[in-house]
This record gives sequence, C-alpha cells and structure tokens, in this order.
Amino acid sequence: MDIDKVRALSDAELEDALRDARQELWGARFALSTRQLKDYSTIPQARRRIARIMTVQRERAAVRATPGAPR
Repeated sequence: MDIDKVRALSDAELEDALRDARQELWGARFALSTRQLKDYSTIPQARRRIARIMTVQRERAAVRATPGAPR
C-alpha cells in the first residue's frame, strides 16, 4: 500500500490497517522463528506499511493540534 492510498483512508480505516499490519508482522516473525517463512521480504514490507500508516496518523494529529489550521 503506497502513501497515497494510506492518505485516502479514514481515521478508523487507518486504525484497522495498522492493527492488520502489526498482526501480519507478528505472524511473519513467528513464522521466521519456526522456520516456516518462505518469503523473507514480508517482514520489511510490513514494517514499511506500519511506518506509512503511523506517519499519516502523526501528520493528521499535527494538523489537528495546530491552532487555526483547516480541519
């Protein structure tokens, strides 16, 4: 999911996407530790997805905290 798609999501959808991405990362790490993970690139992909979602959440929080900024 690229940053434009993440920015198009609502706040509730961002929370759901973040929860899903964290669950995916946990599952990938678990599969790695039990030597069941076949595609190692899923771990950095999940980490990047989490970072993108958290970046958009932080941007929105900063806009809300700025007095006089359009909401």
